[in-house]
Formats: sequence, structure tokens, C-alpha cells
Amino acid sequence: MVRDNGVGRLYKQLLTTRHVLKEVDASFVAKVIPPRRRNSRKGENGVVLCVGGSRLYHGAPILMALAAYRTGVDLVYLAVPRVHEVAARSTSPSLIVIPMTDLKLTKRVADQVLKWLPSLPTSAAVGPGLSIAKTTALQYLVGQLTSMGAPVVLDAGALVPEVLETVAGKKVVLTPHAGEFKRLFGRSPGSSVEERAKAALEEASRYDLTVLLKGPVDVITDGEELFLNRHGSPNMTVGGTGDVLTGIVAGLLAKGVGTLEAAVAAAYVNGICGEMAERELGHHLLPTDLLPLIPKVMMSFETTVD
Repeated sequence: MVRDNGVGRLYKQLLTTRHVLKEVDASFVAKVIPPRRRNSRKGENGVVLCVGGSRLYHGAPILMALAAYRTGVDLVYLAVPRVHEVAARSTSPSLIVIPMTDLKLTKRVADQVLKWLPSLPTSAAVGPGLSIAKTTALQYLVGQLTSMGAPVVLDAGALVPEVLETVAGKKVVLTPHAGEFKRLFGRSPGSSVEERAKAALEEASRYDLTVLLKGPVDVITDGEELFLNRHGSPNMTVGGTGDVLTGIVAGLLAKGVGTLEAAVAAAYVNGICGEMAERELGHHLLPTDLLPLIPKVMMSFETTVD
């Protein structure tokens, strides 16, 4: 049963409309995680492109990329400014690093990243730590990726209003917190769960895409269905947990999971990881503490088929 913060009223309202309101639980996530073929080959379980970073921020894109890897995909390409190339490569030998020639995203950098990819990604994540020289460069990169058929998740620096015309009606997940939601859509989502659900639902419907509005209670919607994720920890206010969430969304998208389902399942997995970390570390959580917990949460949902 839907609880407090005005959600009971929202639930009653949605019962009389075409919209559906659900609470995220393990049974939903179990249906979302696709099985792995026993004789699958490299690349068949997902190839993710992650783009992020700037002069100041090197950690955000690395967290995003490592989280994507931990979902069980086969390959992760990480495009970061050249100044952070060594940091990215030394963090993990698993990452395939594309050093971007400029500190900010430009069209030249976008073309460079696309040119360096040896194969088409099955999903892309853009934004954590990213600095953009011109919004047209972001529009160009995202437009190229979606035209190739890659579903895209946008976060942080990529959540600017100019990108909306590019992503409308596409296989795209937007993952704003309240401040980013206001910058992106030009309106505050409000503070109550009821207000946040209404705002996210309206904007997802307006632009025909999936919105994952992060908060103490995550709101996830594609404009038709509406999910609330209550799993998580107050210690997840530490910087970087949102980058981990973005990576999990990208990993699930790369496996062929739909945008709404990937966003819902990622919010659940990320939240449960936070709860597990809290039990061990209390108020002393770092975003890196979530990374080794991702497979521990996801393993219970995984199957192998012939």
C-alpha cells in the first residue's frame, strides 16, 4: 500500500486515470534482469560508452564506468579529458580509456570519441563531471548516439534544457536531482513525494522519455507508469553515489533492458547497495563502497540459459 507524504492522495488520483503507480520491489527487478546465454561471446552482454569529466572532476566518470562494468557488461569505454587519462587507466586495467583532447566537450571531441570506438556501443552514459563548451556539442554527441540506436542516460553536466529537443521521443533516461530538475525543465519539482511525482510524470510525458528524479524517495516514470523507490540510505548524500546510479542504468540499458525498467531496477540496486553499506559503515560511506556491492545485489536476480 502506498504510504505518507501525500502519495495516498496521488494514488487515488491515478486510479481514475491512465497512469499506473507502483512501489519498486525485488520481484519487479527479478523480471527485468535478462538471462545470460551460456555460449555468449564478448560484446553480446553489453558494450557501454561513458563520457564525462573536466578539469576539476575526474572521479565522477570513473565511478560511472566502474559501476557499469559491475552490472556484468562485457566492455566499457570511458572518454575523459586527456589530463585525467593516467588517473582513469591506473584506477582499473578493465577500463578502455579514450583521452579527449579538450577539457570541455566540443564537437571536435564528440567526433573524436565516436571515431575511436571500434564498435557501436549498446548504451551510452553522458554527463558526470562533464564540462560543455557549447550545448550544440552535447546535442550533436547525443544525437549521433541515439541515431546509431544506442539508448542513452544523461546525468549532471548533460542535464541542460537545450538537450531536450534532441532527446524527446528517444530511448533516453534523465537522472536529475531536484536542482538539476529545475535547471533542466525550468520548474522546481517540489518537496513532497506527491509534488515530485506529479512534476516528473508531467515532464516525462511532455518529452516522451524516462525521468529518474533522485531523492530520499526516487521517482521514476516514462509518463505512463510511475514507480517510487524507497530503498536507500541517508548516507548516500555523499558525492558520487549518483554517478554510480548512472553507471548501473547504463549497464542495464546495454543488456537490452527498456529505459523505464532499467531506471527502476538501477534505482533499486543502488538503494540496496546503500543500505548494505550503511549496515557495515554507518555514516562513513564513500561512493566507492557501493561498487563491490553491485554484484552482490544483482546475483540473486541472475540466470543462465543455453
